[in-house]
Amino acid sequence: MSLIASDQLTIVIGLGKTGLSCARYLQRKGIRFAIADTRENPPSIDLVREEFADVDIRLGALDAAFLSSASEIVLSPGVAQSTPAIVAAIENGVQLIGDIDLFCREVNAPIIAITGSNAKSTVTTLVGAMAETAGLSVGVGGNLGTPVLEMLSEGEKQLYVLELSSFQLETTHDLRAEVATVLNVSPDHMDRYPDMQSYYRAKHRVYRGCKFAVENKDDPLTHPLLPMGMKPWGFRLGAPDFRVFGLREEAGIEYLALAQDNLMPVSDIRMPGRHNVANALAALALGHLVHIPMDAMLATLRTFGGLEHRCQWVAEKAGLTFYNDSKGTNVGATVAALDGLGPDLAEGQRIVLIAGGDGKGAAFNDLLAPVTRYVRHLVLIGQDASAIQSTLSDCPSDITNTLEQAVELAVSKAQEGDLVLLSPACASIDMFKNYVERGNVFVAAVEAL
Repeated sequence: MSLIASDQLTIVIGLGKTGLSCARYLQRKGIRFAIADTRENPPSIDLVREEFADVDIRLGALDAAFLSSASEIVLSPGVAQSTPAIVAAIENGVQLIGDIDLFCREVNAPIIAITGSNAKSTVTTLVGAMAETAGLSVGVGGNLGTPVLEMLSEGEKQLYVLELSSFQLETTHDLRAEVATVLNVSPDHMDRYPDMQSYYRAKHRVYRGCKFAVENKDDPLTHPLLPMGMKPWGFRLGAPDFRVFGLREEAGIEYLALAQDNLMPVSDIRMPGRHNVANALAALALGHLVHIPMDAMLATLRTFGGLEHRCQWVAEKAGLTFYNDSKGTNVGATVAALDGLGPDLAEGQRIVLIAGGDGKGAAFNDLLAPVTRYVRHLVLIGQDASAIQSTLSDCPSDITNTLEQAVELAVSKAQEGDLVLLSPACASIDMFKNYVERGNVFVAAVEAL
């Protein structure tokens, strides 16, 4: 494609999945652009040079003067805005955007925008499945799976359901979602944000310009600041209300409910754990506000079993049940897993928890209460194993070198009927390529028992 002659230059920073999708989009649109990556030799650089033969590609330390020559920088989520060369470019008047803004310039269909410290992948996938059950053409992507710009090649959908990370939201200005939610907020990425307030502010950018907001009534940190007269919808693991999806008990049966209407028994939800009841309520609220028929949404809840590596049932062996929650990459996720599985334990049953990895600068104090309530023994791995052990010193624990050893040790510490749960409360990158590899190693170790 011949490029349109223009003095305007767009620079794409980052050659990961998102950066490449941005470069391909700009090339299709005939927009003049260059590419920069902080790595000297990023993966697949030879293929990138071949695909973008006429594009200026700069590798290594970012050059402030070069970045300042752009009219617009498209920043990949993995690159911090605080990088000095990027700060200098912004001070010189260069606009900073991300792939979400490029996407929003192109689509007219309503967008459901979902963020949160935890559960956003589950809720995003679940809402997408509800829309498909209702016969809608739906695009599901963002931080989850398909970069948003790749969805454009499939033609316009009737609905888009986007999972958005705080990193993506930092560079998003024009989202204007039909429905937006912050599912929950707990400390995460404290190695990137100077404080909790900065992380919170990034998450809350999801509400900017939205038509409807959905808040978690059980988490005050999700409550949006909205224009006068705009009332949020909500969900909670408590009594339903006008505009609030919740739980009601009648004749000993607990129901998902909205206002005065019982929708279906909680026991019909296929996903395990109390935290997934909250996820189901959140999905109902989001889908309801874009008019997905209730029958289709409830039918989906009866069949949707959850996602791999997210409190996923693995096996029952030697009188023990094994769950893989490798996606539990922060403390809040592990708290949710323990509080989700713990209330269903029978008398005498406990959880043996395998945790540890790269804590991303977070404290582990919030694990104290659920660990005290539900955990029999801790088996710890990874670079922050000692930090977790010292924080949770009242719980019996061991540190081991590999995940395979951790599984064997967990089995030896468990009693019949116990749950063995991998929910690390940490990122995986100190020992594994990603949380998927960590989860697969855990599953393989369980199968090898």
